[in-house]
Amino acid sequence: MSTWYHLFPALPAFHGREQVRAGIGAMLGISLCALAVSVGVALGHPSFYLVAPLGATAVLVFCVPNSPLAQPWSAIVGNVIAALVAMLTIRLVPGAWSVGVAVGAAIAAMMFVRALHPPGGAVALLMALDPVPALETGPLFALMPVGLTTTLLVLTAVLYNRATGRIYPFRQPDNHAAGETEPRLGLSTAQLSDLLDRFNQSTNLGVADLGRLLAAAEAEAVQHRFDGTTCANIMTTGLITVRADTPLPEAARIFRSHAIKSLPVVDEDMTLRGLVLQVDLLDLVATEGRPSAWKQRLPHRRVADVMRPADRAVAHDMPVGALLSRLAAQGSEVIPVKKGTQLVGILTRSDVIRLLLRGGEERTVA
Repeated sequence: MSTWYHLFPALPAFHGREQVRAGIGAMLGISLCALAVSVGVALGHPSFYLVAPLGATAVLVFCVPNSPLAQPWSAIVGNVIAALVAMLTIRLVPGAWSVGVAVGAAIAAMMFVRALHPPGGAVALLMALDPVPALETGPLFALMPVGLTTTLLVLTAVLYNRATGRIYPFRQPDNHAAGETEPRLGLSTAQLSDLLDRFNQSTNLGVADLGRLLAAAEAEAVQHRFDGTTCANIMTTGLITVRADTPLPEAARIFRSHAIKSLPVVDEDMTLRGLVLQVDLLDLVATEGRPSAWKQRLPHRRVADVMRPADRAVAHDMPVGALLSRLAAQGSEVIPVKKGTQLVGILTRSDVIRLLLRGGEERTVA
């Protein structure tokens, strides 16, 4: 049974909607190419016709638009390069050998220009088996019909996939994007690319999509690991707070008297207004210039002058798993916890570390 099992279908079952979506897309794409060919023939271009491998290209660009093999560069350049190589082969290699040489050389050429596209092998095979149309047209055969019809099919796939909720072309990592954080995994684009190369999967999955899949798996694992644990379960309570009109000297005394690094700013009903960190007072000292001048101005300053908005506050019933992803992405050290609009606690990295260590101890015992 175990031996025969490996011969069973490797693909999971497709959702009905996806089957219909891909089928309609391929129908539209090939139909538009056929229409363009009909118009071209009517205008006096008899060498403009459909080639059979275009059907295989349609499978890729409509059914697996996230595959690197289906991307515009791979599809268009791959088919054109394969056609050019096959043209050269059937002119230089004797007929008995031209079929194998055309396909093998086309594959090597597509890989060389990073445009591997399976239908390109079919283009080369078709030309080697029936070289007359290609020889009659000459090198332009690679551009018309092969390049032009492939381009039209790819453009149709771009519009149709985006209109039906699929991203095509797929996400290319932008190494120069400002403000874009690395994946929450802590892995860089180069490291993700190395993983794909290590497992020989570079032709099956893009770097950006691998990052998305790993990040989703990590988030799912965290949710299971801390299932049922909310922010309210691990937050620090019994907080020391200040008001917006509290003088800064008093806030400084509180920091000196207690081993804390943050002061929540609240109203009388504990409605959260903002947050003051020790670093905020240090920044104020640095910008005020000389210490004597700072001491003279300090009594006139209030907490409201230096507090930062509490826009990263979380709800008390938020699962801890979701919070860990936020801490990793934003680099926050202190997160206020609210119930409605009222402050009920504070979460620090120490709280999270204690939770992680507790989880590690439980796994060691198990």
